[in-house]
Amino acid sequence: MGRYDEVYQAAQADPEGFWAAAAEEIDWVKKWDKVLDDSDPPYYRWFAGGKLNTCYNAVDRHVKNGRGSQAAIIYDSPVTDTVRTITYTELQDQVARFAGALATRGVEKGDRVIIYMPMVPEAAVAMLACARLGAVHSVVFGGFAANELATRIDDAQPKAIVSASCGIEVAKVIAYKPLLDAAIEMAQHKPDFCLILQRPQATADLQDGRDEDWEAAATAAEPHGPVPVAATDPLYILYTSGTTGQPKGIVRDNGGHAVALKWTMKNIYNIDPGEVYWSASDVGWVVGHSYIVYAPLLHGATTLFYEGKPVGTPDAGAFWRVISQHKAVSLFTAPTAFRAIRQQDPEGEHIGKYDLSHFRALFLAGERCDPDTLTWAEEKLGVPVIDHWWQTETGWAIASNCLGIELLPVKAGSPTRPTPGWDLQVLDAEGHPVPPGTIGALAGKLPMPPGTFPTLWNAKQRYYDSYLANYPGYYETGDAGIIDEDGYIHVMARTDDIINVAGHRLSTGAMEEVLAAHPDVAECAVIGVADQLKGQLPVGFVVLKAGAGDGAVTQEVVQMVRERIGPVAAFKSAAVVQRLPKTRSGKILRATMRKIADGEDFKPPATIDDPAILDEIKETLAGIGYPKAG
Repeated sequence: MGRYDEVYQAAQADPEGFWAAAAEEIDWVKKWDKVLDDSDPPYYRWFAGGKLNTCYNAVDRHVKNGRGSQAAIIYDSPVTDTVRTITYTELQDQVARFAGALATRGVEKGDRVIIYMPMVPEAAVAMLACARLGAVHSVVFGGFAANELATRIDDAQPKAIVSASCGIEVAKVIAYKPLLDAAIEMAQHKPDFCLILQRPQATADLQDGRDEDWEAAATAAEPHGPVPVAATDPLYILYTSGTTGQPKGIVRDNGGHAVALKWTMKNIYNIDPGEVYWSASDVGWVVGHSYIVYAPLLHGATTLFYEGKPVGTPDAGAFWRVISQHKAVSLFTAPTAFRAIRQQDPEGEHIGKYDLSHFRALFLAGERCDPDTLTWAEEKLGVPVIDHWWQTETGWAIASNCLGIELLPVKAGSPTRPTPGWDLQVLDAEGHPVPPGTIGALAGKLPMPPGTFPTLWNAKQRYYDSYLANYPGYYETGDAGIIDEDGYIHVMARTDDIINVAGHRLSTGAMEEVLAAHPDVAECAVIGVADQLKGQLPVGFVVLKAGAGDGAVTQEVVQMVRERIGPVAAFKSAAVVQRLPKTRSGKILRATMRKIADGEDFKPPATIDDPAILDEIKETLAGIGYPKAG
């Protein structure tokens, strides 16, 4: 039995003992009464009765234990040509003062604070300052549309909003204050005050009686100490798009979150305290919460805050420059970032320009990683490339190759096996486990491990209906897939991306893998469109690599699907597009594309990166006969 099997089985056999041991890595004000409170299933709580402060664990204790002069945050911003290092001692001072600024204006334990910020270190300072006070932060992606921000203001009812004058997208300065003003105007709930970080690239007009300058407020404030909170008290709310258009407020608690994230840094990512760790995401997404801010700092590592893109700031070598310059040992990003790099630099020529000798591993998550992207990254970087799978709801990986436990053989297209603490099953429509290799709904047996979400903000019934009702005793991930004979998980698609072609249940993800294997294809998507005869038919979209001609690519990918999946897929239609519609975090908007193809009404999702792409998709679909008349 390998080391992974030992650790996994220990977590299965005695979850309370396993997580109690992990919890010894966290400083507690008061130890818990019960590791797992299972008195109200299916609503489970971890470390009930325990008290702690997340900010103290992420900042103060490292200063106390001799890491004060170590870098806590390295800020690297190619868009402003800035590199800045903040030590743990400096971070402690900035966070304590900003907490003081919030507290003197009335923010207390349990109050909500919305943070609407770009990728600057002050975003982490604001998050940690809220955690220090026991206030509940809700980070909204900077530059989000005013009406979307307004819905979050009305749901969270914040006492305060913290923002900045602007964000920067490559070379474009995006003023945040007009968006914030419009959102507050639209919202029923009004915050008591706003603190605004003035950036040199744009100055925001401050509204008398409501808005104050961040710098002035923080400078004048008295430092505030950490406030003990219950392990089961909320640390943050993070909104994720709901199917009803009403956003779902994912709640994260303090105790289980700190224990789980601290455990993952060594066991999943194999990072030691003091090492430089980089998650190339944004604080507006769950990856930014878990792996830019909380996990690296809870672990005493150095975290990289990058305000830039994988390409265009200035070129496809941007990531390699950052890794080389700051000696990052590990990078965590989305597969879409790598597809963008590969599209611009198919031969990986930029990689050779930088010293990556200290770089140990690449982690990919956020969407399915096609085997072709994984193989390209492995070949070009010569380090383990780890595809792992998790969700906003779970807060950390459901499945991963756990580098700090044991490197298992990599299977392209699989995020490997469940992480310790997760009991994952594939279920049929009636909720029964299916044999290995059979596609079904991926579901986690309850209770979920610590650090996952105990509820939705002010919506316990919606939490139950959305995640627990369909499969009693399980958390429904909303993803479909298989678990093979070796126990490896293959996440094929969202359950609504399983299409039914003449009675055959087929995964659009499996077809995308075939398309991605074409040498000229940089990126692709497959959707199921309505068909009177067969129910649904697959249609493919491909983005070509830089320098590739259209040639016969569409006919070739159709033939490839026919050969590898079979005529049963009825895959006959593919089109070349310049780009695919995506959210700002890189997820392809397949459901929206399907609605366009089916001629249904649709609303561009709030998270869309560039709405103009939808018109391009409409045009492309019209060119291949969609939507069908009548």
